[in-house]
Amino acid sequence: MLIAAQLASSDNISHHNGAASKKRVLEELSKMLAANTTVTTAEKIFHALLDRERLGSTGLGKGVAIPHARIPNIPYTIAAMMTLEQPVDFDAADNQTIDIAFALLVPEEGGDHHLQHLARLATLFRDADACQKIRAANNADEIFELLVSIDD
Repeated sequence: MLIAAQLASSDNISHHNGAASKKRVLEELSKMLAANTTVTTAEKIFHALLDRERLGSTGLGKGVAIPHARIPNIPYTIAAMMTLEQPVDFDAADNQTIDIAFALLVPEEGGDHHLQHLARLATLFRDADACQKIRAANNADEIFELLVSIDD
């Protein structure tokens, strides 16, 4: 999976968003994701992400979360990303706050194909060097270009 292709453009990256809680992060990501589809609303996306979080936190650890949900009737995977100036508690496995969140919406009928997306993202975000470069970026365009270079 090409990570940058899932984002489509830097418009789907919010750099240093001011979200101050897990709920606000999910709300902001929901709005960003909803802007990329007419099939569902930000409110429905938010509730789907919350429902997934109730099953267990999508906080990977080391400052990263990958909230995701299956959504009926979307034809393809939709992604959005945020970096946070002030880290937030996300109930991550390592009990550390997060400052990078990469959200995915996957087709409900998509089988287990989304697991490949999640595995690729987990591999990327376990790379301390890549995460440091994302954190050091000055804007969404720089983050997008970094992700494009990682995909190459």
